[in-house]
Amino acid sequence: MIDVAPRAEARGAPRRPKPGPALQHGKVGFVLAFLAVPVVIYGLFVLSPYVQAIYISLTDWSGLTASQTFVGFDNYVRLFEDDQFWVALKNNVILMLVVPVVTLALGLFFASMINVGRRGKSGIEGVRGSKVYRVVYFFPLVLSMAVIGVLFKYVFAPTEAGGIFNGLLGLVGLDGLTQPWLGDPRFAFWCVVVVMIWAFVGFYVVLFSAAMQSIPKDIYEAALLDGSSRFTTFRHVTLPLVWDTVQVGWVYMAIQAMDGFALVHIMLGISGGPSRAGDVLGVALYRSAFNSYRFGYASAIGVVLLVLTLIISVLFMRAARRERVEL
Repeated sequence: MIDVAPRAEARGAPRRPKPGPALQHGKVGFVLAFLAVPVVIYGLFVLSPYVQAIYISLTDWSGLTASQTFVGFDNYVRLFEDDQFWVALKNNVILMLVVPVVTLALGLFFASMINVGRRGKSGIEGVRGSKVYRVVYFFPLVLSMAVIGVLFKYVFAPTEAGGIFNGLLGLVGLDGLTQPWLGDPRFAFWCVVVVMIWAFVGFYVVLFSAAMQSIPKDIYEAALLDGSSRFTTFRHVTLPLVWDTVQVGWVYMAIQAMDGFALVHIMLGISGGPSRAGDVLGVALYRSAFNSYRFGYASAIGVVLLVLTLIISVLFMRAARRERVEL
């Protein structure tokens, strides 16, 4: 390697002046001037509501008066002594564990089938009819959660009310399996779980499909030439190369599952279904604030939900951490 710096100095070439303190100060001021407005807006509209919610959770505010009495941690003590809170928390934990696992597993499977499901004439491609499947999987995304909740409320309605699911069971001769699905504490919450998976799986099919399309098909061709099976190829080729996307989707899906407010509220009502067996923290918060007018108590539920969401996000990120594979 030839060092040209001494030759440049020998020819008397002028050195590039180093930026002085005044220039550095001007640069810092320029950056701060552009960051000040976004930071102020973020603090006003994002951080400030959190601070207000934490403070309200330490008061007995009813939401209807201007006066607030500071009660300390009384709302939290009453919250942890409430049996219904633990029912709602248990359901949130079930949503957090079951919905992300099943949704992401189905999303990965369907995306793999419609992108690298078989070896065609032009190389690795999706299974036959993959274009139709893309539309079918994407369909739930064009519906709002409110529409989905109302739709499946009629799907799981009793036979006397024209329930579609019970009607289908009757058509195939399984009348003995018909149930008042949303009226039975054993099945009401699990109906919500099934609907939530159906509603979200299409988004992850699209997300994982985009990640899989960026993988060179030559890698799959080489795996097939080596005699790799579909499962082995998925495990050792596809999954490591889309793992970053899976990790992001896992955290996002866990946060969505921790909510569950819209579907439970629409399908099971503000009480959380029969015997409140399908209650979740979001519905309990809404019921305490707008039905019982206990905004302090509702804010305490919201703070607990915030802390749980942060903990779950951190744990999922650490559990899904692995060495990054790059092409």
